[in-house]
Amino acid sequence: MIAFQEVFSIDSLKKLLLENGYEYFSTVDTPQIIDDFIYKSPVVAIAAKYPIVEVAAVAHSREYVNALGLNHGFEFSRKVLRATINLPHIGYTDCYVVHLKSKRSMIEIDDVNHALSPEKNIIEILKATVAGGWGATIQRGSEATLLMLAMIEQRKKTNQPMILMGDFNNDLTDGVLNHLLTNSLRFAPQMDTKAYLAKYCLNDAWNLFENSRLNQAILSDLIADTQANTLNTGLVRKATHYYGANSNVLDYILLSCEFDSRCPDNFFDVSEHHTYDRHLLNPEYEKDDLTTDHAVICITLTLRN
Repeated sequence: MIAFQEVFSIDSLKKLLLENGYEYFSTVDTPQIIDDFIYKSPVVAIAAKYPIVEVAAVAHSREYVNALGLNHGFEFSRKVLRATINLPHIGYTDCYVVHLKSKRSMIEIDDVNHALSPEKNIIEILKATVAGGWGATIQRGSEATLLMLAMIEQRKKTNQPMILMGDFNNDLTDGVLNHLLTNSLRFAPQMDTKAYLAKYCLNDAWNLFENSRLNQAILSDLIADTQANTLNTGLVRKATHYYGANSNVLDYILLSCEFDSRCPDNFFDVSEHHTYDRHLLNPEYEKDDLTTDHAVICITLTLRN
């Protein structure tokens, strides 16, 4: 399957995918048309070679919106897509596609206000940058939180495996989003916690890939079992976005325990994790003039032996 973050021309993309074997395609929103074929406000989408049996826009909990002190009219900046796909061996799987709020300031201000002195103009820009940046952070973190709560509810209702894919516009280890990888609870009984957390929590596909490589090394007798906890796999995670001299990992695939080899009931292992970034590091204009400004994350799932 493929998750798309910014789709402008739905029909054109759907046709292209069909020509390449992706028979099933879904969105839960439409971009806005400015003039004829000019669009804005792109939407997320998903394509699959296996049947999409249900698709819906994720609805967040109004109860938790109030509990978090958010505006009563709070909405996701972009609708989040949930598609239930009938995958081989594992069956119905809830696949989510998300594009969380960017770090772009939520407060717009003129760069140059000729009615103000240079100093006052800088002060207004500074205040708008600080407040607007924090507003974007609140929006992004709240979107991730409400999505996670919706995923937990869906999991409780269906007991179906979960896959979350998308542009998170943030490092997952940052405090803004690290609750997406919650794996411990401070005030719950330890016996019950371990038994149930694995079922409802998500795992970064990169970490599962590292663990899979580690297991392969152990099974191949390349290291002794006693060395397993201190082994450095030598794997280096590539950035998925570049801005000036800075690089970040902003795009992720998160998986439930059915894809974790450490879980006794897993179906698949993450055997490969590839970051396609040639169009960013060595662009060729004829091929890459209209390509995405993010790297593409691709994982390979191998059926458990």
